[in-house]
Amino acid sequence: MTDSEPGPASPAAGRKAPPEAAARFGRPAAAWRARAYTIIFEADTRPGRLFDLALIAAILGSVLVVILDSVQSITERWGAVFDVLEWGFTLLFTAEYALRLACVRHPMRYAGSFFGVVDLLAVLPTYVAFFVPGVHALIDVRMLRLLRIFRILKLGAYVSEFGFLGAAMMASRRKIVVFIGFVLITVTVLGTLMYVVEGPANGFTSIPISIYWGITTMTTVGFGDITPKTDLGRLIASCMMLMGWGILAVPTGIVTAEMTIRRAGRPVTTRSCPDCLTEGHDADARFCKHCGKPLPAYQHN
Repeated sequence: MTDSEPGPASPAAGRKAPPEAAARFGRPAAAWRARAYTIIFEADTRPGRLFDLALIAAILGSVLVVILDSVQSITERWGAVFDVLEWGFTLLFTAEYALRLACVRHPMRYAGSFFGVVDLLAVLPTYVAFFVPGVHALIDVRMLRLLRIFRILKLGAYVSEFGFLGAAMMASRRKIVVFIGFVLITVTVLGTLMYVVEGPANGFTSIPISIYWGITTMTTVGFGDITPKTDLGRLIASCMMLMGWGILAVPTGIVTAEMTIRRAGRPVTTRSCPDCLTEGHDADARFCKHCGKPLPAYQHN
């Protein structure tokens, strides 16, 4: 066995790594940081679920304050209260963002991630609005953070199905791109045909406008702002409507087939890699499936 190959796991393996391993692999070395990491980034423990619930409640409350603050009649009466609440939420989210950066070994890596950017945008507008009041409306970006709702309460069925859906869509992306290309070709050809058949006199003033009509017709939306007037045009429109019903089922079948293939896989957890911050590792996984670094012991209750 070489020095680079991992040895057999002992009962204590993964529970208490030596200081040099912690520094090398990226797991928070300090005890409070490791504990904070488990609570903040994972939802398989009671404290982690409670933290996520409190965070979701705070997000909903802050967004509700912004929405109500946009109503003039309510703002005239409760404007001062809304200002206090907004600054309170901002300070809370600022502390949470700072704690997230403090409990990971690579804070800049988290700051540059999707949720890291969203966390920053959740607090930045309020501070900017202190100098530029018009930016205050951007606080609604906190709604993006509600994506974390899939991690709370250990709703295994929802989390696993969400993972299945994401993996199935990624596996089906080429088929979906080909399908969308086929639809674009179809609406382009039929839209051009309608431009020739109906003409500007009936509202089809250009090929792009005709393609727009073809998309709304193919997707069965039918705004009614442009309608065919000739018999041949109505025949083409009828064929496109019927074709739209069949086309809508195609992407569903593609994704469903991929989900069926992946159904035999094991359910994943909310375990996060302390090094690369990716989620969705199996309960018995010892190494990150993305970066290959060792994972801390799975903590759950």
